[in-house]
Amino acid sequence: MDGTTFKLATWNVNSIRIRMELLKRFAAQENPDIICIQEVKAKEEDFPFEEVRALGYPHIALYGMAGYNGVCILSKTPLKDVEQKNWVGKTDARHICAKVFDDIEINNIYIPAGGDIPDPIENLSFAHKLTFMDDVAEWWEQHQKEYEGRKMIVCGDFNVAPLENDVWNHKQMLKIVSHTPVEVERLTRLKNSLNFVDVLRKFYPEPEKIYSWWSYRNPNWQTNNKGRRLDHIWTTPNLEDRLVSIKVLKETRSWERPSDHVPVIAEIRR
Repeated sequence: MDGTTFKLATWNVNSIRIRMELLKRFAAQENPDIICIQEVKAKEEDFPFEEVRALGYPHIALYGMAGYNGVCILSKTPLKDVEQKNWVGKTDARHICAKVFDDIEINNIYIPAGGDIPDPIENLSFAHKLTFMDDVAEWWEQHQKEYEGRKMIVCGDFNVAPLENDVWNHKQMLKIVSHTPVEVERLTRLKNSLNFVDVLRKFYPEPEKIYSWWSYRNPNWQTNNKGRRLDHIWTTPNLEDRLVSIKVLKETRSWERPSDHVPVIAEIRR
């Protein structure tokens, strides 16, 4: 950061303790000012605070739980008004927010994956996913006046690839969880609740294919490139003219013992 811009990354690391070496490599290579992490998979007492601080991130906002889920914000600069948010009546460590540079609110969200069957009656995980998105959207819709003028960044693993070219094959994926019309409808409602800007698509509009996740089940992921764009960075419209750039760090998917997600990094003017 040169003082006029900052870099914010979002990354589902799929266990911070397993991926610590990758986080070190990523921080050294990209030097983001803020890293929003999903699937921390660690309780507070098991979180590697000292190792993270040694990377240059003394300010840590954590909402952890044992074994799965968990979100955190790592920052080089102070975080204020840290808040753990819960939706659908569950305390399952999926949303944390904090303010940085006094006036920009960062929301780090891990939307439920939703299981394999795209039917909310047959599959309660899918029902949870849809209700989670509805809950957040409804909150923002009902509190629009409160949020008016607030500068917000919303990022994380949303587990939905909303656009045709956010998946490797739109027609084949329509019945696959993450790209079904009902999920896209819910995520679109969430995005429209405060008229968020999809930063990646601002710089790389359709029909460019762009992904941030490649399945572990696919050993030939590089050659067949059957990916999905599940990781997102959105901003409120009042930050749109401050957006400088964004990139997807695909190379991390081929690092040793990788996450199936790769980091997305936006540069934004302060």
